[in-house]
Amino acid sequence: MFATALCKTMDRTVAIRTPESIAFSYELAGLGSRFLAVLVDLIIQLILVSLIFWGIVAIAAHAPKTPALSSSEERAALSLGYAILICIVFLIFFGYFIAFEAAWNGQTPGKRMLGIRVVRDGGYPLDFMNALIRNLIRTLEFGVGFYLMSAISSLLSVENKRLGDYAAGTIVVRDSHSALPELPVAAGVRPLLRLSEDERALIARFIDRRAGLLPERRTALAQQIADIVRPKVSADFAGLDDETLIERVEGFL
Repeated sequence: MFATALCKTMDRTVAIRTPESIAFSYELAGLGSRFLAVLVDLIIQLILVSLIFWGIVAIAAHAPKTPALSSSEERAALSLGYAILICIVFLIFFGYFIAFEAAWNGQTPGKRMLGIRVVRDGGYPLDFMNALIRNLIRTLEFGVGFYLMSAISSLLSVENKRLGDYAAGTIVVRDSHSALPELPVAAGVRPLLRLSEDERALIARFIDRRAGLLPERRTALAQQIADIVRPKVSADFAGLDDETLIERVEGFL
């Protein structure tokens, strides 16, 4: 019960209106959810670092004996070893977030476990450059009081943004995505699309943003878009439910 209350701390919603005058509402991830996600990721990172150090020690213990080094050569070897270890630790602790958020559509293992994800302002999916910027700023936030600056920024921001979010133009939202059933499409059957460019853009925008929408808003938007699309497709597609119809049509755009 305490964990649930912590996850809900400072949850807010934000509405984004598209050029087609359709408003998408997102439930922003609270400070508690984001902290717990970071904690999960930190545990994973510590395990990775421990395994790497254990591997290095094991390799060194079984390495063949080498001739004695001079003091200058020994200092150079130690300096090189420390530099390599620092690079490995940096890559694990900060490259980890960049790699996962860019590859997993704004999620790390911790975020996925807590049901939250990062999206760009406007609800667009996160790209590599945004992931890079927000996580380079993370190095500063981590170094100052273990995310103390992040916590203060999130509490003061109406969109729960930390400094990295401001720099990258991102927000963290709750992930309300639920898997839709895969329906087979008969070979050669295609919807008879007669959609305008604006309607095609609207469909693509919905598919991109739906994961972060509140369930009731997601259902309402799917119905609005399906009402536009259904009269313009073949009978094979017209009988599908709203969101599945949009998915199938989007696959042919």
